[in-house]
Amino acid sequence: MTATVNGEGASVNNIPTVKFTQLFINGHFVDSVLGKRFETIDPRTGEVIARISEGTKEDIDIAVKAARQAFDLGPWPRLSGSERGKILMKWADLIDQHTEELAALDAIDAGKLYHMCKAVEVPGATKSLRYYAGAADKIHGEVLKMSREFHAYTLLEPIGVVGHIIPWNFPTTMFFIKVSPSLAAGCTMVLKPAEQTPLSALYYAHLAKLAGIPDGVLNVVPGFGAIAGAAISSHMDIDKVSFTGSTKTGREIMQAAAKSNLKQVSLELGGKSPLIIFDDADVDKAAELALLGILFNKGEVCVASSRVFVQEGIYDEFEKKLVEKAKAWVVGDPFDPKVQQGPQEDMLIAQDEIFGPVMALKKFKTIEEAIKSANNTKYGLAAGIVTKNLDIANTVSRSIRAGTIWINCYLAFEDDAPFGGYKMSGFGKDHGLDALYKYLQVKSVITPIYNSPWL
Repeated sequence: MTATVNGEGASVNNIPTVKFTQLFINGHFVDSVLGKRFETIDPRTGEVIARISEGTKEDIDIAVKAARQAFDLGPWPRLSGSERGKILMKWADLIDQHTEELAALDAIDAGKLYHMCKAVEVPGATKSLRYYAGAADKIHGEVLKMSREFHAYTLLEPIGVVGHIIPWNFPTTMFFIKVSPSLAAGCTMVLKPAEQTPLSALYYAHLAKLAGIPDGVLNVVPGFGAIAGAAISSHMDIDKVSFTGSTKTGREIMQAAAKSNLKQVSLELGGKSPLIIFDDADVDKAAELALLGILFNKGEVCVASSRVFVQEGIYDEFEKKLVEKAKAWVVGDPFDPKVQQGPQEDMLIAQDEIFGPVMALKKFKTIEEAIKSANNTKYGLAAGIVTKNLDIANTVSRSIRAGTIWINCYLAFEDDAPFGGYKMSGFGKDHGLDALYKYLQVKSVITPIYNSPWL
């Protein structure tokens, strides 16, 4: 795959990829108020792909106003769930028709593998969209059993205007795990893609309009976190912020939300996910799972490297197999992987996210030691267990403080499986019906039963 770049845009394998470079607000592509633009770069070559309109506070204000009007006066929250679902299904169909073009956008803008974007990420996005389209007509409250003579029930209502802030590493996936459930719930929104990867989000907005999503419901404003992201977090007319990114930025968003209108916040933050390999494990399989944490997509580094704990009985065999498989998996220039002495628990490599091909490898003797080491981190996003012993798997999965536990697998994501962290990995779930419910709020409705002696 090669990319050609010119003043107007870029192409990958002769597929035109850059068509939309302006902000998408209230159903139209527009320049920023201040006329500012920034360059988006091909990370493999350092070449400029396109110059993108840069959203600032003024543009966020306009986008929020459009989203507020669309929520308060527009049809989207008032459509039946089945009608919203039909439109989301049509959007998914349009994305399917443009898979190659969208995959090319993420390939040149994020430096991702084109064939993986085409085969996995874009189809995964439409799968997620269809999942929530199917859930849109299944949103309902419940009848309550009261202790006195009242009839009572709950309503589930869309929370309002949502601000989405998404990261650079999975532009398409992150776009749809935020947008799909919030649209199904009946919300309107302003989305800020990462400044490194704005291109596919703008194209998805174009297809959303073609699918029939009303103007103002989905607004996409590229820009920088310190300006556009901060404006979303502190905006008095945004009802909720959903963010995926660093713990540091998550703190800043919570502070801005508290100081403004006390808007709800959901955060998917950092991770340092442990993989615990017991001495009854298949060593070949265990080495493959360990490498998934640092060489995801066979050489494409785009997930934070993990911590790997190996029981003493198979440690030497595992170490040898890990090096062999690392050499076989890498794509591109050959490299010579090294295994160094196990890091101390308080070292940076054992505690913090590292977006690169680095693994913290350590041996352990007992189950208790493994659990203690796995929990010895500020994060709690996910964890993996490799064992043939069901008792060990059950014990360890209930003992690790993390939001997702993978047993004899790793990085296994599904639309129906909620994903989100414990501790400083944040709160609130993506995927599953839990993600839909975080864009809804509960209202209780109570009325007396007439002829009641309480009246």
